[in-house]
Amino acid sequence: MRIGTGWDVHRLGPGRKLILGGVIIPSEKGEIAHSDGDVLIHAIIDALLGALAKGDIGSHFPDSDPKYKDSNSIDLLKEVLEQDLPPYHIVNLDTTIILQKPKLREHIDAIRANLAKALQLELNKVSVKAKTAETILGELGSGDAIIAQASVLISEIPC
Repeated sequence: MRIGTGWDVHRLGPGRKLILGGVIIPSEKGEIAHSDGDVLIHAIIDALLGALAKGDIGSHFPDSDPKYKDSNSIDLLKEVLEQDLPPYHIVNLDTTIILQKPKLREHIDAIRANLAKALQLELNKVSVKAKTAETILGELGSGDAIIAQASVLISEIPC
C-alpha cells in the first residue's frame, strides 16, 4: 500500500467556468488556468502521482505545452489512471475543497458521483468535503481563489 497527497490552488475570475471534480458549478467566477482549472482533479492527480513517486501534474502536463490549453482535467486524470497507476488500485480517496463562495453543499453528491465514475470506485470510497476560509486569508477569504487537497491510498492488491 502507498499513500499520496495532492494540493492545488487557482485564482478565480469572471468569464471562466467553476469546475470541481468534472462538475460545472453555477458561479459568477471560475478557475483561471491553462487547462479547465479543475483544482479538485489537479489535487487528485498530484496525490496519485505522489503515491507512485512519479512527480507532479506539472511534470506530466506542463502549462508550457499548448496541447494542454483548455484541456479537460478528467481526461488528464484518465491518462494517469491508464498509464501510471497500474499495477496499483485505488483503495479510497479523501478530498477537501476550500472556497468562500458559492457554497458547495448541494453539489457534493454530484461531485462524489462523478469522481467515483471517473475513478471506477464505489461511492463509499470517495470523500469530498467543502470548507470556507471564513472571510480571512487574503484572496481565498475574499472569494478570489480556491484550494483543493486530496489524499489517496493505493494498493497492488485490488480492494
